[in-house]
Amino acid sequence: MGRYRPPQPRSSPYITAEGFALLQQELEALWGRRAVVTAALSAAAAEGDRSENAEYIYRKKELAGIDRRIRYLQKRLPLLTVAAAVPADTSRIFLGAWVELEDDAGEVHRYRIVGPDEFDRDPAYISLDAPLARALLKKARDEEVEVTTPQGKRTFYILDIRYPDPQETQAS
Repeated sequence: MGRYRPPQPRSSPYITAEGFALLQQELEALWGRRAVVTAALSAAAAEGDRSENAEYIYRKKELAGIDRRIRYLQKRLPLLTVAAAVPADTSRIFLGAWVELEDDAGEVHRYRIVGPDEFDRDPAYISLDAPLARALLKKARDEEVEVTTPQGKRTFYILDIRYPDPQETQAS
């Protein structure tokens, strides 16, 4: 019997329009990949003894991983709220904003605040659920933000806030 792990806290149900489109494309691609893996699994199963058939074992594991991801996406996509429009007040930080910050050491950092389902696409993306993003929400240019990190408290100064052009994101 496995060790008990409490369930993960629910992540925010928000996502940018391009992030949502990418998740839908991933789901479609997974269905296509699943058909290929299923055919390869059938061919491997027809070879005989399955206990020592490495191809069969590999394909079974691959199929399980694909099915797990499909199940997750099918449950998650209907729950997501797409933030497609640029907010009315573009002088403040909301989902989808590109933010330029200067830390207390004088280094400049550039981040985009995105939903928790899309932050792993780019190192400059930070999740809406991250402590830095939570501290930045609704702040304006020239404000200071203090964030508690594992290394201690850090102070950031907001240099610039920019939102992507809706036509620019639809073209990509």
